[in-house]
This record gives sequence, C-alpha cells and structure tokens, in this order.
Amino acid sequence: MTEARIICDPAVMGGKPVVAGTRITVELILDKLAAGDAIEAVLTDYPDLSEASIRAAIKFAGDALRADIVYPIGPAA
Repeated sequence: MTEARIICDPAVMGGKPVVAGTRITVELILDKLAAGDAIEAVLTDYPDLSEASIRAAIKFAGDALRADIVYPIGPAA
C-alpha cells in the first residue's frame, strides 16, 4: 500500500505530508519533478528516497486533488 509511505505528523515539517522516516516533503518531490528533474536525479540528490516513495508522493498528490474540495487559483486569465 503506497499510502503508508506518506505520513502527516504535526511534529515533522509542520504536518506537511512527508515520506515516512524522512523530512522530505511531497511538495519538494513534486517541485523537483515539475522543474524537469528525472526520478533518477531526485534519487541521487535524496538517497533516503526510493522510486516507490517518489511514486507514492505522486499518487498522494493525485488522490488529494480528487477530494471533493474546490481549490480556487485566482482570477481567470
């Protein structure tokens, strides 16, 4: 189960979702991937991660966006 790889603990990084056993946030992983870093590059920069952890972070973000919540992003361009 990939969800167990991602935790939210108020005592770690202010409760942001992190990879279990690390202080590496889902946000950081997504930012790196969005900037064009390959999974292999992220793994090199953060040796405490595994490919499964990175995929769990992506899945966590996708699941969070599927929730029945509206996320306003500002005025339409």
